[in-house]
Amino acid sequence: MISADALTVEFGGTTLFENISFVINPKDRIALMGKNGAGKSTLLKILAGARQPSKGKVSYPKDTVISYLPQHLLTQDGRTVFEEASQAFSHLFKMEEEINKINEELATRTDYESDSYMQLIENVSTLSEKFYTIDMTHFDEDVEKTLLGLGFKRDDFHKSTSEFSGGWRMRIELAKMLLQNPDVLLLDEPTNHLDIESIQWLEDFLIESGKAVVVISHDRAFVDNITTRTIEVTMGRIYDYKVNYSKYLELRKERREQQQKQYEEQQKMIQENVDFIERFKGTYSKTLQVQSRVKMLEKLQIIEVDEEDTSALRLKFPPSPRSGNYPITADNVSKNYGEHTVFANANFMVERGQKIAFVGKNGEGKSTLVKAIMKEIEHGGDLTLGHNVQIGYFAQNQASLLDEELTVFQTIDDVAKGEIRNKIKDLLGAFMFGGEASTKKVKVLSGGERTRLAMIKLLLEPVNLLILDEPTNHLDLKTKDILKSALRDFDGTLILVSHDRDFLDGLVDRVYEFGNKKVTQHLEGIYEFMARKKMENLRELEKTKN
Repeated sequence: MISADALTVEFGGTTLFENISFVINPKDRIALMGKNGAGKSTLLKILAGARQPSKGKVSYPKDTVISYLPQHLLTQDGRTVFEEASQAFSHLFKMEEEINKINEELATRTDYESDSYMQLIENVSTLSEKFYTIDMTHFDEDVEKTLLGLGFKRDDFHKSTSEFSGGWRMRIELAKMLLQNPDVLLLDEPTNHLDIESIQWLEDFLIESGKAVVVISHDRAFVDNITTRTIEVTMGRIYDYKVNYSKYLELRKERREQQQKQYEEQQKMIQENVDFIERFKGTYSKTLQVQSRVKMLEKLQIIEVDEEDTSALRLKFPPSPRSGNYPITADNVSKNYGEHTVFANANFMVERGQKIAFVGKNGEGKSTLVKAIMKEIEHGGDLTLGHNVQIGYFAQNQASLLDEELTVFQTIDDVAKGEIRNKIKDLLGAFMFGGEASTKKVKVLSGGERTRLAMIKLLLEPVNLLILDEPTNHLDLKTKDILKSALRDFDGTLILVSHDRDFLDGLVDRVYEFGNKKVTQHLEGIYEFMARKKMENLRELEKTKN
């Protein structure tokens, strides 16, 4: 369906990848994997036609419809949510306008025998044939179904898009893509702003639609559930595996072990030949053998071992100062915005050392309760912090509190204490600030880079209550593993607001569910909670609603 032939991308004297080729077949669901900076997003843009390669080409059949969801959207205001989602059919509206316009012209002209008149008849026939083969009768119903599936309420349909955050705008863009009924979907981090229920709806849609999908995602559960093929971009080339992400990891490990073995054997052979050359280079009887070995070494293609796995880096939190037995106590806590009740009668006690997930649809109060705990907003009822509670708080806006004049390295060097000081470069590398990136000033960093830096800074400060609001949105899979391992070993109390099921699995031991204006406590892990609530897909969720 789509053929990528000998693609090469070069910029600034650097080759991102060279001479890579592959074919996307109908119904392929492909994960593009590789470390940040390997060229995944660039490759996706080339497939979408949003960027041209330095060499090579992308080809596909003439009528193929390709929809592309970039990681960062440029949205326009001025329409309602429903109107904006309906823009998926704008090409059909334009086609209808064109048909009407030609018909009006045909009705007013009298030069029936002219070539131009005959051409108009031919044009309107072709357009009409194409237009009337498309079923527009369910267009409103399709828009409604898709918006509801992605988490919008009917009340939202007629609100202006300007009232919604970037995450919700991304959902509108996603709705437009899905409604276009494309042959190929290209998705760059589609789950970053979706809650668990919406991610599950999207998974079902992608699996059942039968469309070809190419996705970049750091949500391991999402990638595992939807993909049947993994293309890894690494060190300027690609490896194509006809398996999902988990199986790919196993095969990748085997590949690296094999490469390492071949590399070591080759290095041993090189050393033996270098030793021979050094030993006999002045010996007349060995001249031909020496020259032969020199030429052989010059022509030798050195075996490369793919990028090292950084999972060996263990991030350890400073010891937590001891807090009281109950860091947080909530007694009939409620929050209203005017007439709108976010939640009411929330009653719970968080015990020291517990690890808790806040889950539920966006807008049901997860971040609101966090802000109440942080005393950033007023609320009803009593919310009490226990003795000697020292909070480390991470939210997306933490990035704006960094000192813009410091470099990345200085920012972390200022807070690092003890043994970790010797591993600052390794730590920065694990969070994608390797090499020259550590010398950049904070003021030139992107929003995602600032978010990652704020996360590292928080992890090095001694606290006993960690509250992390969507901490994994800008982290790759390897970095998430490092963070998850550190949080598992954290000896304080942890509250995580997250939609990332794989990240929460094995990390939290209880779930606080936000929904129907209530906060309900469940003493179980994330997958046990989901199984009991029958939340595997949106249809099952709908059945449980009153």
